[in-house]
Amino acid sequence: MKTVYTNDLADGDDLSNEPFLLQDVMQRETKDGRPYLLCTFRDRTGVINGIFWDVPDDVEGWVRPGVVTLVTGRVTNYRGALQINTTDLNPQMVSDMTQFLPASQRPREEMVAELRQVIAGLSEPWQRLAGRVLLERDFLNTFANAPAARVMHHAYVGGLLEHTLSMVSIAQFLARHYPYVNKDLLLAGVLLHDMGKALEYTTKESFDFTDDGRLVGHIIRGIAIVEKAAAELGNFPEEELRQLVHLIASHHGTLEWGSPVVPKTLEAVLLHQIDLLDSRIQGFFDHLRNDNSQERWSGRPSPMFNTELRRPPGFK
Repeated sequence: MKTVYTNDLADGDDLSNEPFLLQDVMQRETKDGRPYLLCTFRDRTGVINGIFWDVPDDVEGWVRPGVVTLVTGRVTNYRGALQINTTDLNPQMVSDMTQFLPASQRPREEMVAELRQVIAGLSEPWQRLAGRVLLERDFLNTFANAPAARVMHHAYVGGLLEHTLSMVSIAQFLARHYPYVNKDLLLAGVLLHDMGKALEYTTKESFDFTDDGRLVGHIIRGIAIVEKAAAELGNFPEEELRQLVHLIASHHGTLEWGSPVVPKTLEAVLLHQIDLLDSRIQGFFDHLRNDNSQERWSGRPSPMFNTELRRPPGFK
């Protein structure tokens, strides 16, 4: 049973067979050819780096990201950040990953209730379509548990729903701020643009791609789901469906970022910018929360911003 979490750790703590999820691992060699591992351990409260010198052959045979690992070693302060100087690793089989995977700080029931309220406030035909896709029981359960990304932003259980609802709030504000915006189309696009991620990621071990995520991706899968749902509803307006499909197809903004088309309508431009804003701001917060530096600046560069980040006053 897990008794110690990353946010409990302090310089000098000794660990003996304490379970952590091995989020990342890189195999390296010293100048004289001795193997060592650079590890990232995590649990539901955060992450901590580790280094394991003189790695035994049996460890190299099983060690990989996504494995729950029994860690033995000592916590030290290295260049202003905590790390585990590891002396032993052993794999452990677990059936309940809730102790190891991070989760949204917002209660699931609260977010699902808000999602239902937003959908109920849409005009037709958007209310019927969004409800048919997102509120179907099995899909809703998967959607509410999914992360919005593997590492960059909202990378936690419930992150996809939290990201979606945050974007709804921004979209409602911007629809009032700018003229000519089709608010219900924009909100439908916000609600449905990323819902393919519910099938793109798995949370069985760590956050990883499913086969569908690798072979199809959330944009194409999302379009397929929306078009199928519209056909099942019958008599769905063709032009409205085309506009919504364009929002889903273009929400990454550029071909280099994975969109098959670039935004070409007012709502599509807004959706891309809202998605970009919310992912960047949460990515800023997530990096600082996952960084165990005890200084004003993060101890390692953010992979999203490619630089160290400064904590806002009062940030916890």
